[in-house]
Amino acid sequence: MSSSDTHKQSLVERLDAVNEFEREPVSKDKLHGAKSFIAMFSSEHVAGTEFVLGTLLVLHGVSAFDALFGLLVGNILAVLSWALMCAPIAVKERLTVYWQICKIAGPYLTVIYSALFAVIMCVLAGSMVAVSTTAIAHPFGIESPNFAAGDVIPSLPWMLVACGVGVVIALLAMFGFEKLAHFAKVCAPWMPLIFVGGAVASLPALGVTGPGDFMEAAKTKIWTGVPAEGVSKYGFWSCVGLAWLCNVSQHMGMGDVTIFRYAKKWYYGFASAFGMFIGHYIAWICSGIMCAAFLQLNGAGSNPSPGGIAWLGAGWAGLVCVVLAGWSTANPTLYRAGLAFQVVTPGWSRWRITMFAGVGMMVAACVPAVTFYLDMVVAYYGLFFMPLGAFIFFDYWVFPKLGLQRNWAERLGLLASWPALVGWFGSFIICFFLYAKEAYPSFAWVNDILPSFLASYQPDFFMQVLPAWILAVVLYTACATIQQKLYRGVVPPLKGSGASASEPEVELVAR
Repeated sequence: MSSSDTHKQSLVERLDAVNEFEREPVSKDKLHGAKSFIAMFSSEHVAGTEFVLGTLLVLHGVSAFDALFGLLVGNILAVLSWALMCAPIAVKERLTVYWQICKIAGPYLTVIYSALFAVIMCVLAGSMVAVSTTAIAHPFGIESPNFAAGDVIPSLPWMLVACGVGVVIALLAMFGFEKLAHFAKVCAPWMPLIFVGGAVASLPALGVTGPGDFMEAAKTKIWTGVPAEGVSKYGFWSCVGLAWLCNVSQHMGMGDVTIFRYAKKWYYGFASAFGMFIGHYIAWICSGIMCAAFLQLNGAGSNPSPGGIAWLGAGWAGLVCVVLAGWSTANPTLYRAGLAFQVVTPGWSRWRITMFAGVGMMVAACVPAVTFYLDMVVAYYGLFFMPLGAFIFFDYWVFPKLGLQRNWAERLGLLASWPALVGWFGSFIICFFLYAKEAYPSFAWVNDILPSFLASYQPDFFMQVLPAWILAVVLYTACATIQQKLYRGVVPPLKGSGASASEPEVELVAR
């Protein structure tokens, strides 16, 4: 056996060692009812980051119509994506997203996906640590960094608090996901009440004394349609796209097939509505109201940190809510990062992996730009990981209708699928350049080499979801068609498939 074969075999063996039990469908005795998924979505999607994203919509100058109706449309699309795209495949295959990717893209791309996914999970967990830190720092008079005012690095006391918060979260994550889920379920029922209570308490500062005053204040003092100095303008489609895109890697990107493989019925995917409309609609609107009240009382140039706006709206209860909302989501996020890192480092014990991921989380927490650009972080993260979920969807539902074989990489024992590679990176790069040519001056040259109809195209980055999904599946399907036509004969059945042993094997022409 050559050294190259040894290397290939060892990589596959490493993946098997990490996820061997996850390659088998979930047994019936392990399936859960709808209440489990309602609780999971309700707890995970009412997070500390809702204080950030609701605030960012105010600062980016969305109008009241944009916020109230754009978020409504976007969250409906997100729920439908979970219920109609993610959950049905999950309950039919009952495999984790890692092994579904491995079947169609091969172990090399699975390792790349896992490593990059782990890194972005550390970044997102870091943003949640930063949110919690603003609440702890507030009563001690420690100023939270204001990136818009030029604070590139937080003060030393603030970073020490952030590291302390990060250590606590990392220790909690080491206890395992069940402990974290229990922690989240305890926090979940009352956190939405704090958001609503803080928003209601903030309304008098905006001149609202009765229900009839709300819409006027919403249009003139909360979502005014005028962005803060130095930030871009968001509109209706930005709100739609952000609400849809912020979890796109989980629904259209199929990340939550890992969760819904435990569901008894596919329509449990509609349980996502509890997370979307409580967390990404009500909580975003409430945090926007608290942000507007904070700016009204402290001036347009003030720093509406999560801790600051929660203190204004709900006092000590608000600060506790910010801390626990950050923790309840940072904990499972860090845990996911550890699981993803295990694909790359299977020899490490889980506590070491979690500690390693925790260090990355604390570093991200001390970078104010992460929180300031959190909307763009989740947008790029979603667009980057979404194509692989699109391949899973097409491979399952569309390939058989086109006469193409499913799970091609697994059938042929390929370590990497070049159609998946082209579709994944090709769709992301094309969509990035189409956006960057207008958003970043250094990419203006792209317009010079594009046809006129593309040069005049000015996309809203948050609405790149649909074109990116379409482009990804077109590239993947076209390349997969070419790849499979390079083989003559019939692809051999997968081991254990029950197909007849007399079926002819594939004749290899080229890979």
